Amino acid sequence: MKKYTPILIALIALIYTSCKEEKKVPQEPTQMQQVMAIHDEVMPKMGTIGKLVSTLKPMIDSTETGAQYDIAMKDLQKANKSMMEWMQDFGSKFDSDEIINGKKLTPEKQVLLDIEEAKVKEVANLMNTSIANAEALLKE
Repeated sequence: MKKYTPILIALIALIYTSCKEEKKVPQEPTQMQQVMAIHDEVMPKMGTIGKLVSTLKPMIDSTETGAQYDIAMKDLQKANKSMMEWMQDFGSKFDSDEIINGKKLTPEKQVLLDIEEAKVKEVANLMNTSIANAEALLKE
């Protein structure tokens, strides 16, 4: 039995290391993934925008407060429209392989992605600001 002990230990070590799951090193997200993450963060807020518009609309009248509600509602509608236009424009510039599967971009498309990243950040800011302003106004 003592003859087989080193062989048995070596065999167990070999089996253990071969069955051990390889750990993957986390990779930095690509620029495309970052752009889509911004989109994915603010897209669910479209429902909030719709609800706020519905709440503000009947409150609009000729008073000063009513005018503030009108401004807040128009800001929300502008944010909503900006997101819809950005998505349509983005979808016309990039295909699903580039967006979802990480297909390498041409230099021309890389320039477009740089522009689209700036645009989606602006849209996200517009959405977040208009929601925050409308909610603050409604709390007054």
